[in-house]
Amino acid sequence: MTVSRRTLLRAAAVAGTIGVAGCLERLGFEEQSAWDTPNMVEDRPDAVYMPPASEEMGVYGQARGDGYVVELSYTFPHRFWLVAGDRERVDVQPDDTLHLMMTVWDEETQTVLPVDMGLEVYDTDESLIHGDDPWSMLSQRMGFHYGDNVQLPGEGEYIARMLVGPVSTNRTGDLEGRLEESTMLEVPFTYEHADLNDLELNLIDDDEQGTRDALPLMDHTEHGGDDHGDHEGHDTHGDGHHDDHTHDHGDHSHPPTSAGPTVEDLSGTFLGAETTADARIYALLTDLERLAQDDPYLAVFPRTPYNDVILPFMQLSVTLEADGDTLLESALTETLDHEYGHHYRLVDPSLHDADTLTVHIDTPPQVSRHDGYETAFFEFEDVHFDLE
Repeated sequence: MTVSRRTLLRAAAVAGTIGVAGCLERLGFEEQSAWDTPNMVEDRPDAVYMPPASEEMGVYGQARGDGYVVELSYTFPHRFWLVAGDRERVDVQPDDTLHLMMTVWDEETQTVLPVDMGLEVYDTDESLIHGDDPWSMLSQRMGFHYGDNVQLPGEGEYIARMLVGPVSTNRTGDLEGRLEESTMLEVPFTYEHADLNDLELNLIDDDEQGTRDALPLMDHTEHGGDDHGDHEGHDTHGDGHHDDHTHDHGDHSHPPTSAGPTVEDLSGTFLGAETTADARIYALLTDLERLAQDDPYLAVFPRTPYNDVILPFMQLSVTLEADGDTLLESALTETLDHEYGHHYRLVDPSLHDADTLTVHIDTPPQVSRHDGYETAFFEFEDVHFDLE
């Protein structure tokens, strides 16, 4: 079922004494706030699952500088989960106005970036309205991004100032030696309540909610009548000036997705893929000169199932063995490369002699989660690869 917030308000007005809360409750919302997200799925698996609903989104604009590009987008306020230490659910508060989202990428290589990120929102009088750093996040349609629920005092003109960078992750290839400084980027925007009311909420069928599946990853580059069916998630909302219906307040390029490159297509020997905690762990060995030089280069790629979204901010280590004897125990280095994308690497001569590789996931991805991801990627077991 697809509805808009404005449709809900109209329905509530027709219903008279039922009121907004009653109308929303019938559609799966709770009573305390008209911005509440649908009720949580019961009996959720410890895995990626189909969420109860997905939301259309709008785009406020983009800013670029010093190699960085950031797109500022918005949708309804909604719950999400923090994962540092114990999992903590962040519920929608009555004063929450909207959910602001930021996607950051490298302009030269079109690589989505895990970065240090700050956000401040000012009004036209330069008064600080919001000053909390956004959370790094995973959602099924947007993939990896940054976001938070934000409270604004009312409709009007605002400026989002985003402190972007540096990229602390190790960088190779065309990213090496770049993105080492932070820069302040600004996106002015106009908040109008009607824009949120017009966004569509797509309710997933009851028999699909909670199944081990995922909404398709949004691809901003798709044009010309693309149809994702009934499961459109953070789709873009607009005025019909663009084929993909992006509602934008200025010229912009389409953000790249946070899906990683197909590992089997990369230069090197593909070692296979294993699943643990519902994450797919790919491994590859290469002697590509620019990466390996004189020693073999091991690249490990943790990804989400279904959409192959990168899983950053993890700690991984490996054990290399030959004939049952341990040759090496070592941490992997989180790395970004223009060709290999996001991965965790090891360069060591022991890779020549080892016959078995064991990957240990020491710390799960330290990113907040939207519905459908909050139960996955926690209880990891070791995975093994044959190097012979």
